[in-house]
Amino acid sequence: MKEKKIDEKTKKGRMIMWAFIYSGVFIAALIIGVVSKFVQPSWTKDFTAEWSDSVGTVYKDITYGEKDANKFDLYVPADNTKENYGLVVYLHAGGFTAGDKSGDEQILKWLCSKGYIAAGINYTLRDEAHPEASVYSQSMEIKESMPAVIAEAEKLGYHIDEMSIGGGSAGHCLAMLYAYRDEETSPVPVKMVFGAVGPSSFYPEDWKCYGFDKETEESRAAAAGLFSVMAGKEISPDMFGTPEYDEAIKDISALLWIDENTVPSVLAYGKFDKVQSFEASVRLDKALTEHNVPHEYIACEHSGHGLQNDNKEFLLHNQKMEEYLDKYMPVK
Repeated sequence: MKEKKIDEKTKKGRMIMWAFIYSGVFIAALIIGVVSKFVQPSWTKDFTAEWSDSVGTVYKDITYGEKDANKFDLYVPADNTKENYGLVVYLHAGGFTAGDKSGDEQILKWLCSKGYIAAGINYTLRDEAHPEASVYSQSMEIKESMPAVIAEAEKLGYHIDEMSIGGGSAGHCLAMLYAYRDEETSPVPVKMVFGAVGPSSFYPEDWKCYGFDKETEESRAAAAGLFSVMAGKEISPDMFGTPEYDEAIKDISALLWIDENTVPSVLAYGKFDKVQSFEASVRLDKALTEHNVPHEYIACEHSGHGLQNDNKEFLLHNQKMEEYLDKYMPVK
């Protein structure tokens, strides 16, 4: 009995330790994102809009759930005469621990200027006030927000009959989960997903950026600790490499939902990413290819999490995003 208590105490301590590391490492993703907004290449002007009432209207902080963070902003085009509209959701970055929908005004206004309904959605961040929040709980909040977003647009006179979803970093992870995992239960069909540097799978051997590939008792315990925090459930080291592990981690692993019906995807990753696993993105590209899913996988050979050293590839990502939107969800 005493031995069991020590075991439980050790597990609890490990979880607390990785909660701190989780917050510290992933908050770096937010810092990278903030810095990148101040150092923008000249081509970003092609993905911005001169905003005025003649372009559209923004409705801010609309509630979709009971939690404090359950709010979204809705951008609707000035032209409200069309029978149907496509919705594009963009989810903010911040390493699951920080960030806000207000940081994505530029892309949301641009999407609205193209004729789409655009929405930025907040979700409960993992912080001191919400230590229970996880990637899974955040993904479920996004799933639960969609009927409210569509209903609000309808109330304003815009009927939505299809949607696409994207995001950066944490937002990209959550966007893939919605597009791959939740598409069948979406209130409207999901046509495509886009984004950059979002975690997509959680095999320790891929997470070289944290040393989880070392195959030692310590590295396996560390991987189990971090993935437990992210999944919101206990992952033990002896689960790795088993079907039981895939089943346990599937709720937050976009990779494990890919099949021949997966929606078209545009994704970009940095080869020197120290925040999340680049190797996992290679696995993601392979799965999309094997299932014949139309997709663009853009590897930034000289960049880390911010894709800061590959302007040509980052531009290509944005161009492909626009190309896929025009192809799979054209403005009517």
